[in-house]
Amino acid sequence: MRIHHLNCASLRKIPPLPEEPAADGPRRELAVVCHCLLIETDTDGLVLVDTGLGTADLAHPGRSLGADWAAYARPALDPGESALHQVRRLGFAPEDVRHIVLTHLHRDHTGGLPDFPHARVHVHPGEYRAVTDPAAPHHAHSLDRFMPAHRAHGPLLTPAHMAEGAEWFGFPGVARPRGMACELLLVPLPGHSAGHAGVAVRDGGGRWLLHAGDAYMYHGELEHTPPLSHPVLEPVQQGALTDAAALAATRERLRALRRDHVGEVTVFSAHDPWEFARLSAGPGTP
Repeated sequence: MRIHHLNCASLRKIPPLPEEPAADGPRRELAVVCHCLLIETDTDGLVLVDTGLGTADLAHPGRSLGADWAAYARPALDPGESALHQVRRLGFAPEDVRHIVLTHLHRDHTGGLPDFPHARVHVHPGEYRAVTDPAAPHHAHSLDRFMPAHRAHGPLLTPAHMAEGAEWFGFPGVARPRGMACELLLVPLPGHSAGHAGVAVRDGGGRWLLHAGDAYMYHGELEHTPPLSHPVLEPVQQGALTDAAALAATRERLRALRRDHVGEVTVFSAHDPWEFARLSAGPGTP
């Protein structure tokens, strides 16, 4: 497989925190990203992990994303950053994206769904139930954040298959997207949304990448002791979460995973621009 790290929407700029001096020199202010993966596979066509903002969001952000959210997030509104345009720039057709795997169903992760209406959209069963079952805990909360503009076309939303006892590096409740042969898993990382999950994929060198979605938003939460959150991103996290205790426990498990499996697993979040800069330095992960 070949894995491309894509920024599918630049949001407001944030400064680095003075408590975290960089080993390679001072960090500068950077735009928050919507970190997505485009995976070239031999068996499943192209697989897109999260979608960032879509072309309609960038053309009409207030209408598609909500005026309050757009005012706080301050998206750059560059259509060239949409997953659709980046897929084309890499020499592929939109129809080559056969599968979309989502960490969760919030607007900055689902905006590109209407640009790939033919793709099957995979989510963890907990997230699927939260938006489809009125009796599910957090149903209204979850559906409110899955924007009408992103689901009006009737996306092929599919719950992943959760085998009994399946786990990944000790994380329980792991699910595998249906109809996909490549080695990709949805790993529950609860707290941010009702069925929030990371997406684990094995790269060409046998190492794992874990796209942790919004389980954390700033690298200091994992790399700094004590954990260090960003004051611009923390209100976003607090305003969206469904279970504060579960989120805190998830973060501690990610800290342990990063510490205990150096060289085996690379963990990154959806919005940290410094993580994205490190991982996207090359043309793609072979």
